[in-house]
This record gives sequence, structure tokens and C-alpha cells, in this order.
Amino acid sequence: MTSRAQSPAPPRRPLVAWWFSDGKAGHANQVRGLLAALSDRLPLEAHALPVLKPPQALAALLWRRAVRRDLPLPDLLLGAGHRTHLSLLAARRAHGGRAVVLMKPSLPRRCFDLCIVPEHDGVRSSARVLVTRGVLNAIRPAPVKKPGSGLILVGGPSSHHGWDEAVLLERIKTIAEHDPARHWTVAGSRRTPPATELRLAALGLLNVDNVSYRDSRPEWLPAQLATAEQVWVTEDSVSMIYEALTAGAAVGVLGVPRRGAGRVVRGVEGLLREQWVTSFAAWQQGRALRAPQQLFDEAARCAQWMVERWFSVH
Repeated sequence: MTSRAQSPAPPRRPLVAWWFSDGKAGHANQVRGLLAALSDRLPLEAHALPVLKPPQALAALLWRRAVRRDLPLPDLLLGAGHRTHLSLLAARRAHGGRAVVLMKPSLPRRCFDLCIVPEHDGVRSSARVLVTRGVLNAIRPAPVKKPGSGLILVGGPSSHHGWDEAVLLERIKTIAEHDPARHWTVAGSRRTPPATELRLAALGLLNVDNVSYRDSRPEWLPAQLATAEQVWVTEDSVSMIYEALTAGAAVGVLGVPRRGAGRVVRGVEGLLREQWVTSFAAWQQGRALRAPQQLFDEAARCAQWMVERWFSVH
């Protein structure tokens, strides 16, 4: 008796995701991070769309008027930023799919199938809320870190933090001189005051290079974060702290003056308290920077949650 060979299973069609962009790079970075994590788990076809104008969104909501006729129907609708809310709901009403917002929404959370919310926003987890450490990002760690590499990322004054240039420069000098065998790259950002940029460029330390954000391409920083062994970040640059942790680096935090104790400050305090990161004061007292002891990849965790509950094949 001969057995017939089983026919191969038909290929699974790609998951179709529409994501709405409000034009802000930080919001797009969050969505791209989630899309990359989803694509690691199943075939994915992603389409970027600009946010709908209010009349178009309202027409789709009220009369199920098509948002796009030239794209395959969506399984997922993604957006970060308040301006994406109506577009997500309008597209779901007209075309179906699950609407996922990457923030604490300004509309009631029950309007969406899933809300991915940073814990510093003070929202509790529920059937339709995933609470994350910081906002998602698109950083992908390299398999091997570059030996002897260090990165110092400098922000600037913000609504949550002030600035003390003299103290900051002295701390950077202390870090570099403490480990002269390590090569450090210091990089400012759009918020770095011009005077601070000039003084960073004039540090004159043999093991320190200075890079201006004006002279670097958008892909430069992710590539540096992916391979750096140690990363120091000024406390105001919260998103870069989470990116450095996602990259698997040993992360130190350079404190800057605080304007109160708001949600951003609380998020950093939580990382310090649980020793995900090391403060400059603790480092001076002898605590070494150490890489995360477990994987810090919130985009992957959220993608896995979505795949298991919505798109798993049994």
C-alpha cells in the first residue's frame, strides 16, 4: 500500500496594514517599529497613508464612504498622534480591520481595538490596552557590539527640563577621562543650544569625536545605537534612553535640571529605580554601567500580543 505525499499548505497571504501618518518623524518611528516587529512574525504588506482631512473622515464615518479603493482591504489600521484618530476610525468603518492607536488617545479608549500606551501616561492594562515602557521605536540591535565603543547623546532644554551646560560638559569630560581606552562619540540634537554645540566641539579630548546632527543622515544614529557597548544620554532625551535600551547597550543617564515631576520624569525615575539604567551619581560611586539583563524590546512584545490574539493560525 503506497501513501500519497501530502500537498504543501498554500502560502499564507500577507497581513495588510494601513498606517496613517501625521507627518511627525517621532510618530512614524513608533509605527515603523511595530511594523518591523510584525514582519518578523508573519508576512506583512504595509501601506502608508496621510491622515484624512476632517470632511473626508466624517463622510467615511457617517456613510461608510471608501477611504482608498486602490489598496487591498486592511487587517490592521495603525496610527500615532491625535490627528490620526479620526482616520483610523473612518477607515475601519469603511473597510474593516482592527484599529490600533500608539498613544493614550484623546477619544475614549473603547473606540479602538487596541491602545498601546506608555506607562508614564498612567493608564492601566486591560483587554484593549497594552502598557509599555516608553514609546515604541524602530531600533534593531546588532548581533555583536563594537568593542570599546561609547556614545554620548546630548539633548537640550524642554518643557520638562532646564539646562546646565557647565555641569554637563564637566560630566562628559569625567566620563571620557575615566575610560581613556574607550572611544567616545558625542552627538547633539535639534534641541541642543548652539553654545553647547560649540563647547562640545571644543572639548579637545583624544578619545572623543563630536558629531553634529546637521552633518549626519537619519540612519546614522540607529546604526550607532545598534553597535555601541555603552551609551550615556541626557535625561531630557527620553526617547533616546529607550532606544539605547532596545539596542541592548549599557545605558547611563546624565541628569539635567527638572521642571517639576511630570510623567516624563516619572518614567526615567522608574528606569533608575529598577536599575535598567544607571545615574551619573551612582556611576561615580562605583556602580558600573551594565547591559539589560533581559530583552528590552517593547515593539516585539506588542507585535507578539497582536499575532497570538488576532492572527495566529491553528
